[in-house]
Amino acid sequence: MPAREAPKGGPPGEPFEATLQERLAQRAPLAARMRPRTLDEIVGQSHLLGPGAPLRALIESDRLSSVLLWGPPGTGKTTLASVVASMTNREFVALSAVTAGVRDVREVIAGARQRLAEEDIGTILFLDEVHRFNKSQQDALLPAVEAGIVTLIGATTENPFFEVNAPLISRSTVFRLVPLTEADLTVVVERALAAEHATATPEALAHLVDMADGDARAALTTLEIALALALSDQGAEVTLDHVERARQTRILRYGEDDHYDIISAFIKSIRGSDPDAGLYWLARMLEAGEDARFIARRLVILASEDVGMADSMGLVVADAAARAVEYVGLPEAGLNLAHAVVYLATAPKSNTTMAGLSRAFDDVRKRQAGAVPGHLRSVHPYQRNKLREGGGYRYPHNDPSGFVAQEYRPPEIAGSVSGPERRIYYRPSPHGDEEPIGRRLRAWWGDEPYDSEQWWEFEKFRDPDRH
Repeated sequence: MPAREAPKGGPPGEPFEATLQERLAQRAPLAARMRPRTLDEIVGQSHLLGPGAPLRALIESDRLSSVLLWGPPGTGKTTLASVVASMTNREFVALSAVTAGVRDVREVIAGARQRLAEEDIGTILFLDEVHRFNKSQQDALLPAVEAGIVTLIGATTENPFFEVNAPLISRSTVFRLVPLTEADLTVVVERALAAEHATATPEALAHLVDMADGDARAALTTLEIALALALSDQGAEVTLDHVERARQTRILRYGEDDHYDIISAFIKSIRGSDPDAGLYWLARMLEAGEDARFIARRLVILASEDVGMADSMGLVVADAAARAVEYVGLPEAGLNLAHAVVYLATAPKSNTTMAGLSRAFDDVRKRQAGAVPGHLRSVHPYQRNKLREGGGYRYPHNDPSGFVAQEYRPPEIAGSVSGPERRIYYRPSPHGDEEPIGRRLRAWWGDEPYDSEQWWEFEKFRDPDRH
């Protein structure tokens, strides 16, 4: 099936342009030179491109509708677009959202309209980094996509459900590409070695594949540097030393999706009392360049949300770590963050503070507010009459026990001073420092409002996946 690609700088067949393209191909990076030309050459993504898979069927039948290709770098999004370009009877136009604007989009749409009307030929628009388009730029695409003037292939490394307008998503099919497996990357690297008439030791190959973290482009880029180092050593075999010198640090993917997923794993590991997992995710975030202040803020929140009154020192430690990040800075402040991670992970856990505040908010929003009880209102020399409005405030410190049972909320909210109908927000858990707090509250207010046997029934509804 012949390809129809838009001209790229000169009339088709012009000798100058043909020579330029040939020389550019010779000078292209190894990853570009090894780009697959057919579906059968593509490695990985078998759930989309294997026999009978949906995306393969659409491409082979040239019935591809608008799609969004979502996946991390080096998983084949641009490669898929180039294969579509070679297999379609439609015009294929490529733009990058990094450099293109609304004017460019409108020009493509105008050309697509004319082409369809005069030649009965459709147009495929490949838009790389589609998430870089703002709302107005995406809106400019919408009518043409909806009417079928252009078929959109959008490529993005970010979650399109966050970054792409909902109307555009609803008119497209989202296909998610996954990182290549080690077996897939091994095939990619071995093909490149054969094309370059070179070899690699098993240790070098395994290390290169392991470091690439599912990114084929990164693996080929590292291989190209390692090949240059091998040639400088008067050899054609890539060794482990060449690979280590080519890539001094591991390739860590850390896009916006990774940011949210990894911080979620970090918080859940500490909540789950696993200090080793907490330290792993902390190290991974710091190595990838995550903002240490963001990590510190999350720890301060977790100290009250998940440790809370079970160990109130957790908040002090988390706050100290956050201050150290500002005062000391990285890399040394990583030790302070690690200190907080280990402390919070190994502390007893309680979410009763968060649950209590949630119940209080619920009453504030749904129940009649009621006036401040007379005995709790402020009393100034010119407001002495207030003392007669609601009885009188009883000062707890005048009682030998330091406690006086009196109501501190409007009657519309509180219920009775003690008893099962009393509305309770804070219910201490039996964990850590909260166990003696629970005993004190039961001694002051009675057993019924703070029945420890009911604690689990009140707390188990909390959503474990809220982060």
